[in-house]
Amino acid sequence: MVNAPATAPVRTWIVDFVLLGAIWGASFLFTRLAVVEFGALPTAAGRVAIASLFLVPLMLMRGLGPQLRCHWKRVLLIGMVNSGLPFACFAFALLYLSTGLSAILNATVPLFGALVAWAWLRDRPDTGRMLGLVVGFVGVALLASDRIGFRGASTGTGSGWLGTWGPALAVGACLLATLCYGIAASYTRLYLQGVPPLVTATGSQLGATLGLALPALAFLPPQMPSLNAWLSLLVAGVVCTGVAYVLYFRLIERAGPARTLTVTFVIPVFAVLYGTLLLDEVITPWMLGCGAVVLLGTALSSGMLRLRNLPG
Repeated sequence: MVNAPATAPVRTWIVDFVLLGAIWGASFLFTRLAVVEFGALPTAAGRVAIASLFLVPLMLMRGLGPQLRCHWKRVLLIGMVNSGLPFACFAFALLYLSTGLSAILNATVPLFGALVAWAWLRDRPDTGRMLGLVVGFVGVALLASDRIGFRGASTGTGSGWLGTWGPALAVGACLLATLCYGIAASYTRLYLQGVPPLVTATGSQLGATLGLALPALAFLPPQMPSLNAWLSLLVAGVVCTGVAYVLYFRLIERAGPARTLTVTFVIPVFAVLYGTLLLDEVITPWMLGCGAVVLLGTALSSGMLRLRNLPG
């Protein structure tokens, strides 16, 4: 897609930016409500399947079917990298971690985005951004130590069948998801320029649905989930995925990938707010402190915050 010029007026994309942060912050809440009854893989598969059912008619009504047929291989592939695998990872993580903590870990997306762009696109970060990578990953390490057991127990809802490994694997799953997002951003920049946002959003959800369908069938819940779980999955699919991904790819087109990835700064604010008000989750000073370190590192590594008088 064609990146918006650096001088594009903020007013052309700022509403989408804030709205996307609020919606994706809510995705942790609704995924948490669904996953405790559906399980991780069925939740992820149901989310992308519902999003596909929502998006396909919109795409066809706008006459964009030929565009999808033209780019179907790359668009379906990006679906597994940018939706299928990350959604499954976060659904699993939310069995063991709070929504706020998961969202803070999600804020490492620009860190991984910078690393992937460096390795793949040869976009070498300057000294300030390199410092941001170090600061950000130190914050993640400190935050992860709290969940893995160095500073206390998990606050998730997992059944405990993984024992003490549950929170550690949940943190790892979150970081794998954010790595996938970073890879997807560079892939989109390289291979999907000029593709309409609605085509990319729809095709990616179809690709994720195809990739997750069979694994999800092998892990169906033993009993029918409640109406509350079904409604949560419906909202996660239609609003937090279908609507959100249209906004996301439109933001990449209007504001560029670097600015778009920094929406992860906003997501934890909303996720923590929703989790505290609606799920009675406890936000500790340690989480807030480590979260601030992660966000500082992310701001530096993405170039949103720059330090003066640094070489490079």
